[in-house]
Amino acid sequence: MKLLSVNVGRPRPVPYTSQPDGVTGIDKQPAEGPVRVAAPGPKGVGASGLAGDAVCDTRHHGGDDQAVYAYAREDLDAWERELGRPLANGCFGENLTTDGLDVSGALIGERWRIGPQVVLEVTAGRIPCATFQGHMGERGWVKRFTRKAATGAYLRVIEPGEIRSGDPVEIVYRPEHGVTAAMQFRAVTTERELLPRLLAAGEALHSETLAQARKYVARQRA
Repeated sequence: MKLLSVNVGRPRPVPYTSQPDGVTGIDKQPAEGPVRVAAPGPKGVGASGLAGDAVCDTRHHGGDDQAVYAYAREDLDAWERELGRPLANGCFGENLTTDGLDVSGALIGERWRIGPQVVLEVTAGRIPCATFQGHMGERGWVKRFTRKAATGAYLRVIEPGEIRSGDPVEIVYRPEHGVTAAMQFRAVTTERELLPRLLAAGEALHSETLAQARKYVARQRA
């Protein structure tokens, strides 16, 4: 298991984002050399966990629970076959394009050591948005991505440091609850009846998902 690329984005104006300034950093490109990774701070204040990477709409993106976004090259390859066009590393807005790792099937709270320094922890799957659809240029992309549920994974930074393309990825901790990034994604999108099951992942969950699951369970008991 390894990183094929570490991808960062620069702000650029586009017609398809709701970000107030009309800019997005979703078009990420492989970086040359090492990239510093650190916890960026709370959502709404912190942006990307990668130095030099733009997160322009901090209302919905970035922050400690979404510091880094990973997507498997294997899933990009599957989308290539389905869409009939090439998809470069970083084109889904992912910071890390991985090889040999089941990213969507990663467990919430699972920890990855990347290279000699960095440890990241899985928090959630990625929810598609209108900016992602506009960037892809595919009609009905949000629904299509949601239906496939190959979401990739958001991660928080446990141990900061530098990473680079080619670094090995090692799973150093796997919890036993069975709650995956893909399950979390389905629970908050199309299968809300799964929300109670997410609570087994506890505080490792993205804080917004944890609050949503607790609220759902409280309503069911009322």
